[in-house]
Parts: sequence; C-alpha cells; structure tokens
Amino acid sequence: MPIWNAEYETMERANLEALQLRRLQSTVAWVYERVPFYRDELDKRGVKPKDIRALADVRLLPMTDKTALRDTYPYGMFAVPLEQVVRVHSSSGTTGKPIVVGYTRGDLNTWTELTARVGSAAGVTERDRVQMVFLYGMFTGGWGMHYGLERIGATIFPAGSGNTERQLLMMQDFGTTVIVGTPSYALYIAEIAEKMGIDMHALPLRVGLFGGEPSGEGMRDEIQRRLGILATDNYGLSEVMGPGVSGECEHQCGLHMAEDHFLFEVVDPVTGEPKAEGEEGELIITSLTKEAFPVLRYRTHDLTVIDSSPCECGRTLSRMRKVRARTDDMLIIRGVNVFPSQIEDALLQVEGVEPHYLIIVDRIGAMDQLEVQIEVSEAQFSDVMKDMIAFTRSVSERISSVVGLHAKVTLVEPGTIERTVGKAKHVIDRRQKQ
Repeated sequence: MPIWNAEYETMERANLEALQLRRLQSTVAWVYERVPFYRDELDKRGVKPKDIRALADVRLLPMTDKTALRDTYPYGMFAVPLEQVVRVHSSSGTTGKPIVVGYTRGDLNTWTELTARVGSAAGVTERDRVQMVFLYGMFTGGWGMHYGLERIGATIFPAGSGNTERQLLMMQDFGTTVIVGTPSYALYIAEIAEKMGIDMHALPLRVGLFGGEPSGEGMRDEIQRRLGILATDNYGLSEVMGPGVSGECEHQCGLHMAEDHFLFEVVDPVTGEPKAEGEEGELIITSLTKEAFPVLRYRTHDLTVIDSSPCECGRTLSRMRKVRARTDDMLIIRGVNVFPSQIEDALLQVEGVEPHYLIIVDRIGAMDQLEVQIEVSEAQFSDVMKDMIAFTRSVSERISSVVGLHAKVTLVEPGTIERTVGKAKHVIDRRQKQ
C-alpha cells in the first residue's frame, strides 16, 4: 500500500533524531516563553531551554498530567492568544472539570496530515467511501479522522454514532467501503446486522479504522470475522492532539508512531525511570510541533511496548504495541492487581462467549468480591443452560488462571449487557460507594 508521506515515514533514524532534537529545543523555548505553568516548573528545576542539548535531556523536563490541565482550566495551558485559536475541543469532564485543548490553523493542518497517514497506512484511498460512526461534538475522534481521510480524497459520510439500523441502511445504499469508530460499536453494528438479516460479507465494506478504547486481538478477530473487513487500530488522545499519534498498517504488527511530531518515552509508572525497548511501561509523550497547546512529557497512563524493528510496509517509524491497559484503570482486588483487559482476553478464549461483559467488584464484609457477567451466543445459550454449572466453572477457572483470583461467573441472556455508541463501560466498582 502507498506511504502517504515517504519523506518522514521512511526517514533514516539518525536524521529523524536530529529533527526531533531541533523540534524539542524549539518547543521547550516556546513553552518557557509563553506558558506560565511550564516556566514555573522549569525554573523550579533550574532548567533553561538552552540546557536541552540531546534527546536524553527530555528527562530534565517536568512531567504533565491531567491535574495540571484541570488546574489551569480552561485556557491556562494555551501558548497563543485565543484570537489565534481556530478550534477548541474538550474531554467529557465526567470526573471533574473537562480538559480543554486548542488548535491553531497550523495545528489543524498537522493533525489532518497525521490522520491522513493513519488512513493511508490502513489502505484508504481516494476511491473509498468512508462512514464515520464516531461521535462528533467536542470529542476529537470524529473530527480528527474526518479531515485526514478527506485529505486523502475519500468520500466522507459524517453519520455520527447511534441509530444503528440507519447506519446499516446507509452502508447498503451508499456503498460504504470504510468504517471509522470504536471497536465495541463495530461489534454492535454486526449484532444488529445479524438481527436484520443483513449479510455484511455481501457489502463492499472492506476496511475498519478503530480507536477510542482498548481492544484485544480476540475482539479484532471477532470484528474481522463478523464484518468481513481488515480491522486496524489507531491511537491518540485529546491532550496530545487526538487521533493520528500512531496507527497500524495492513500488517497489523503494532502502531507506527508519528515520531517526527512527538517524542515518545516508555517509563516505569511508579519511579519514572526509562524502560528498555521491548519492556512494558507507561507511555509518555512530548509534542514537538504543536503551537496552541504544546505538552511536555504528558503522562498518558497507557501501558505499551515500543518496537523499532523493520516493518514489511517500509516505514521506519517505531511501532507501539496496541494499548490494552492503563495504570489508572487497574483494579486492586484482595491485594491483586487486575486489569479489565486481562479478563476480556480470558473470556474471548472461551468458545460461545460474546465480547460483551461486565466486571462488578463489591465488598461484602471485609472481603472484596469479583463477579463477571457474560453473554453467550444465542445459538449456544440453550445448550449452555443444560450444563450451566460446568460451563461457568470452566470460565471461572480460565479467569483465575490469568488474574490469580476466583471470580463468580454469571451467565446472562444475549443482549442483556448495555451496548453503547461510544466507549464501552466494562467495570462497576461498588466499593467506591461504600
């Protein structure tokens, strides 16, 4: 498949690192001059922009987290006057003040360029018809991918999310070839299509670009099987830019990182010490070209691994493993660290279990209890009910072998667990209300 911007996507490592250093030095000077928060933090450390002489000097810089962004709400982290900001997005703000981010015209051009790379890597061309089933509004997901795929020359259907029956009719009538949204919503579309008697394999749909939430290989396999498409992952977050930070090519061997626009580190989430290539750690991102809302060493809380080995596609940019877990969604149950992604992976190894589940953590007396509600396929539901005890025991043992804890497994009828057009909710922690 063609490489959208071969000059940068196939750049030799030495030239790329020289470019990163120049851009890092410019960014540090930019924020020191224009963002009081960063100037104060750098002064506390006795660090001046001139002290950044090598890429390793990034560790002299302060880390940034959501707290700082919320404390400076709404525009305190902006590096340009609001008159130069042509677009504002924000997070949902479900846990306090939302995080507000801004873009200059230059930022929007960069964002569009990077999402065009992601789309091209997945195989999107000017001949494609793209159905956007992401939320639009203040969320960055829909807007970011929209303009990048439009720059490629593809025809865009800005359908938004919801009204799934109508989405399917559009796919049939408009000849959709590419779908863009969350993986959980893609599975819901497949589920409704089956109920409506629509054969997804008979449609021209061929590629899916998915992001906005973690998903494992089991979910990818399910999407590809039920929709008959190549499913690729892409990654981004509003605080850094939105989608376009990294994305998979057709080989599905990790997400190519936009290293000419961002400096990536993987560190121990507790100590902050750097991890070696191939070791899992928290992804830290420094923007290198952002004008309105640059960030230094932003803590994503996403756990990943970086791989700089050659890719068959010809891109020389390093790749990150798809994010399956976050440091801040880890559950501590009876002293054991449990990630929802571990439970999902265990469930999808069991034949007949649908990719719809709910993890409920409760405290009865002084003891934490773990319950996992699962749906099984309609075809197998009646058979499973005949031997429910044996089946639930086997699922519980599978979970226990992965997370090291006993889980009560509850079977629920197909369609029972709530579906969502946005990010799927998989965890209810009732201990927080006690």
